[in-house]
Amino acid sequence: MEKSYPGLDPDDWAALRALGHRMLDDAFAGLATLGERPVWQKPPPEVRSALRRKLPRQGQPAEAAYDDFLRLVAPYATGNAHPRFMGWVHGGGSAPGMLAEMLAGALNANLGGRDHAPIEVERQVIAWAAEMLGLPAESSGLLVSGTSLANFIAVLVARTKVLGVDCRAAGLRGARLTAYASSAAHSCIPRAMDMSGLGTDALRRIATDPAGRIDLAAIEAAIAADRAGGNQPFLVIGTAGTVDIGAVDDLAALAGLAGREKLWFHVDGAFGAMLALSERHRPLLAGIEEADSVAFDFHKWAQVPYDAGCILVRDATLHRATFALRPPYLQGEARGLAGGEPWPCDFGPDLSRGFRALKVWLTFKVFGAERLGKVVEGTIELAQLLARRVDAEAALERMAPAALNIVCFRFVGRAGAGLDLDALNAAIVADLQEGGIAAPSTTRIDGRLAIRAAIVNHRTRPADIEALVESVLRIGQARAMAAA
Repeated sequence: MEKSYPGLDPDDWAALRALGHRMLDDAFAGLATLGERPVWQKPPPEVRSALRRKLPRQGQPAEAAYDDFLRLVAPYATGNAHPRFMGWVHGGGSAPGMLAEMLAGALNANLGGRDHAPIEVERQVIAWAAEMLGLPAESSGLLVSGTSLANFIAVLVARTKVLGVDCRAAGLRGARLTAYASSAAHSCIPRAMDMSGLGTDALRRIATDPAGRIDLAAIEAAIAADRAGGNQPFLVIGTAGTVDIGAVDDLAALAGLAGREKLWFHVDGAFGAMLALSERHRPLLAGIEEADSVAFDFHKWAQVPYDAGCILVRDATLHRATFALRPPYLQGEARGLAGGEPWPCDFGPDLSRGFRALKVWLTFKVFGAERLGKVVEGTIELAQLLARRVDAEAALERMAPAALNIVCFRFVGRAGAGLDLDALNAAIVADLQEGGIAAPSTTRIDGRLAIRAAIVNHRTRPADIEALVESVLRIGQARAMAAA
């Protein structure tokens, strides 16, 4: 008799379908009532303990597992879907994006390669991204976890450009390559230099001007000094939207510099690249269309659910030569499922790749680029509202220009009060977060701790800005009085 092995499909499809409808109804209800709940709640010890159990040897009914999710997970998420989450540059997601995740899960497609429609969807998204940023239609690209990985890919392609494809086998062969980025560039840039084998010491962190943009004279001087010292400059990195204050480097000037010096020009546009969706703010990106590569996230200003980063490369042949490696079991064919050359795995490190593209594709199809651009414009307007509100309060001090959607400020109270402002403002932020009121973050501007409010969520409204300011004033005044 043939032995029977258990599968994983349910014995009762109707019961699972009913549970699925319940899950979907709960998810929609949760999105619709976000503003009525705390922004963030710290998981209590009993929840952490329940989430640290040993591997379950036996299963439980799906209904019970879902009840555990509702009790242990859902109330204690990051909170970035909430309209008063302003701590980091996190998008708020959307209902269509959520549904796309469900549809992608049902297909369970691996987008590493082969010939199927999900890969065509990703190719369409890459083509849209190139069109949005003004890169050539034949540019290559890939959807990845985020800009950190996208920047890493760009560094590797630039390395291949200067050293040749042989460097994949022979390594650096003693080459002393140097790269250049703003001192305000994201920490993933030195990490990319580290992971690529070039080393963080090979990255020159260039000073910024008063507006937070890379100092052009300083970068030219650094390149000249490196050449004179026997180093080999190879990469210039511009930032579109610095992490602390949202500054955009002069990308056109950097493109010209890279061209004159024959260096690879890469743009880290993690969130700022989405300025291209706004007719009003697109001129800030002038020069990005000349980049050799661009890294950015759809899961920030474009409101696609996490995760959905993107890398675009002007030279598709070089991009593919940097990563393509096919053992016999992955050889492409002219016919059948093994067709569809080139495969996405030829352009990055991952062979197993989920269907990230569906949520990007569906987001743009449902909302359109113009409406997403209006979201970008709206968040910038709210940031300007916050900046004006801060400037109008004697007890508050703005600490940096607010060029885009990020406002850095602090509570100062009465002049000469002798307060430890760093400790006070750190406590204010923790109180806001732990009280579920709002979730700004902290950073340091010129060595001083600042409250950093990044307005990214499409759900944020003027009332949320007012709630943040009033809460900072109330908490700050109460703490200042207690310290007096």
